[in-house]
Amino acid sequence: MTPATPESTTSFEQQVATGERFEFGRNWARFLSVLDDERIAEAEKSLRAMLGMEDLRGRTFLDIGSGSGLFSLAAMRLGAARVHSFDFDPNSVGCTQELRRRYFRDDPRWTVERGNALDPRYLESLGTFDIVYSWGVLHHTGHMWPALENAAGRVAPGGTLFIAIYNDQGCVSRLWHRVKVLYNRNALTRAMVIAAYFPYFALSGLAVDVLKRQNPATRYREYKTARGMSKVHDWYDWLGGLPFEVARPEQIFDFYRDRGFELARLRTCGGGLGCNEFVFRRKAI
Repeated sequence: MTPATPESTTSFEQQVATGERFEFGRNWARFLSVLDDERIAEAEKSLRAMLGMEDLRGRTFLDIGSGSGLFSLAAMRLGAARVHSFDFDPNSVGCTQELRRRYFRDDPRWTVERGNALDPRYLESLGTFDIVYSWGVLHHTGHMWPALENAAGRVAPGGTLFIAIYNDQGCVSRLWHRVKVLYNRNALTRAMVIAAYFPYFALSGLAVDVLKRQNPATRYREYKTARGMSKVHDWYDWLGGLPFEVARPEQIFDFYRDRGFELARLRTCGGGLGCNEFVFRRKAI
């Protein structure tokens, strides 16, 4: 692979060692221990809802930054003609390979490998796809805008791009960046951040539950139905997630409009903490 940016010249291991990168794959490996049929079904449901498709039969699917491999698995179960999954984190690649082994062993329609979203030559070698999916990934590359550009180039004419990008909260986002730097500095500061923020997250949610007069367990069950994810594992990802970049929704709109895409669906995080989700259609030639 030919490096495209300064970030891609530094190995994954070096970035982790210097505190520049969180090991998402280690967290995903823990997530696989709680992955069950219900979570998989919820992932399929969320994919169908945002894409506006009942199934993916006859369509090709590229998963940029496959993480746990859950959504590559969902695409396969929805009947995709071909799925290609890649990730920069070797442990994430391992997680995706494990799901392929469990559910689609030796199926040639699903390929999994290590790759870099910042490497245009690697991406060009993959060709184009009917659906390009990258949820909560491109803002963790260290060079978000080149990564967004590279993703756009993999969408076939008339195809679909589904991405999720952290919302820009201004000074609040800058404060969270400092927390993430502290988390990745060393084992002691990591323990301090977890000790401070896990109770904060839990108690904040509990306060909301009390005000709504609902069972606190309900919130955790409902979170499971949002893309099949796990709240506690997402807390780890949020606190540690470096590199970290953000964008306002209108910045993403303008970026892709200028590249021949039309917005098909939008789900925002209400201007607060989290990701804005975008589904774009590429204009047919």
